[in-house]
Amino acid sequence: MSTQPDPSLGAAVKAADRAHVFHSWSAQTLIEPVAVAGAEGSYFWDHDGNRYLDFSSQLVNTNIGHQHPKVVAAIQEQAGRLCTIAPGFAVDVRSEAARLIAERTPGDLDKIFFTNGGAEAVENAVRMARLHTGRPKVLSAYRSYHGATAAAINLTGDPRRWPSDTASAGVVRFWGPFPYRSPFHAASEEQECERALRHLEDTVVFEGPGTIAAIVLETVPGTAGILVPPPGYLAGVRAICDRYGIVFVLDEVMSGFGRTGRWFAADHFGVTPDLLTFAKGVNSGYVPLGGVAISGEIAATFDERPYPGGLTYSGHPLACASAVATINAMAEEGIVENAARIGADVLGPGLRELAGRHPSVGEVRGLGAFWAVELVRDRATREPLVPYAATGEAAAPMGAFTAACREAGLWPFVNMNRTHVVPPCTITEAEAKEGLAALDQALTVADAYVS
Repeated sequence: MSTQPDPSLGAAVKAADRAHVFHSWSAQTLIEPVAVAGAEGSYFWDHDGNRYLDFSSQLVNTNIGHQHPKVVAAIQEQAGRLCTIAPGFAVDVRSEAARLIAERTPGDLDKIFFTNGGAEAVENAVRMARLHTGRPKVLSAYRSYHGATAAAINLTGDPRRWPSDTASAGVVRFWGPFPYRSPFHAASEEQECERALRHLEDTVVFEGPGTIAAIVLETVPGTAGILVPPPGYLAGVRAICDRYGIVFVLDEVMSGFGRTGRWFAADHFGVTPDLLTFAKGVNSGYVPLGGVAISGEIAATFDERPYPGGLTYSGHPLACASAVATINAMAEEGIVENAARIGADVLGPGLRELAGRHPSVGEVRGLGAFWAVELVRDRATREPLVPYAATGEAAAPMGAFTAACREAGLWPFVNMNRTHVVPPCTITEAEAKEGLAALDQALTVADAYVS
C-alpha cells in the first residue's frame, strides 16, 4: 500500500467530508477530521505523510490490526460467491461464524443472534431478558457505556446519556466497584467488593426483585476507565441474579475476542452470564457485526414463541466471512496469547514505570491489550487532571496531552482524565515500546498541570 504523501488529495477528501458528512458525537463546525490515506498492522497514515501508531485500535475494535490479509481475502472471496442473503435462510458462512463464537463463549451460551453492532446487541439482550422474565426493569452501573441506540444509551452511565435520558426507560443505576475512586470509602479490594455487592443487593431489594429483568454489566468497563473488577465481584453478581431470578447480562462488546488476553474477559473470573453481547473484535470491525450469545434456558423461551426482533442485515454473509477468518487467524497465529504476553511483559511493566516518573499519573490498571492511565493534578488527593465531563477550557490539559501524543506519532484513546492504552492485540514488543516512549514524551505535558 502506497504511503506517498498527496496533500492535494487530502485537501479534497477533507473538503468533501466537510460538505457532506455529519459526524457522530460532534459539534460539526468545531471538528477537523484527519483525512486517512491508508492503514496496515498497528499503523495508519494521512495524506500529508504523517504516520500514527494506533494506540486506540480506532474504537478499541481492530484487535487483529489493520488490513489483515487473511480477513481481507475472506471478504473478497465471499463477495465473489454470495454478497447478501436474508436472515431467514441457512447459509454456511453464517452457521460457521455462529459455531466458532459459541465454541469460545463460556458455559452453555451456544445460540448466537447476530446484529450489526454492539448497541443493537445490547438492545436485543435487554428485550430477551424482559420477555424471558416478564419483568420491566434493568439495572446498570453509573460507570459504563453500552451504545447509542434507545435502550443502550439509557443503560449507559456516562454523560453521553444525558441529552437522551427520558427517565422512562425502566433503567435503575447503581455504583460498581472502583477501588481507586471508591464510592464505598473502602480501604482494600476486599472491602470494595463486599460493599459494592451489598449496595447492589440493597438496590435490588429496594427496587423489588420481582420487577427486575436483568443486571447489565460490562465485564471490564471500557470507555468508563478499564475498571478491572476486584476478585469475587462478578461471581457475587451472578449469585445475586440467581437468588432473585434475574438475568445476568455481560457486555463484552469492547472486552471480548482477545482484548484482555482471553477470548472473553469473563474467562478471567470464571463466570458465565445468561446473555453475552459482542461486536468490535469479533471481526475487528472490517464489516459491521455484533451479536448476543444466548444460554439454553433463555433460548428455550423462544422455541415455540416467536422472538419479536430482527434486522435486515443480521448475519450478513460478508460480515460473517470476516468473523470466521478473524477467529481462525486469531487461533492460528496466537493473537489472544500475544495480547496476554504483551500486557504482562511490556505494557503493564512499562506503564507502571512511567507512573513512577510522571507525577501526573495517578493509577495504571488493565489486562492484556486493555489498559488505562488515570491522569491527576494531585496524587495525594487524586484530583483528576480535568473535571468530570469537562469541556472547553476546563478540558484543555487533556487536549494538550492529546496533541503531544499525536505530535509524537501516537494516536491515543482519550476519555475525560484518562488515556487508554488499547493497541491491536497483534502489536509487537517493539511497537509497544515505541508507543510507551511516545507516551513518556506526552506525559511531560500533562506533568506541567500538576499542582
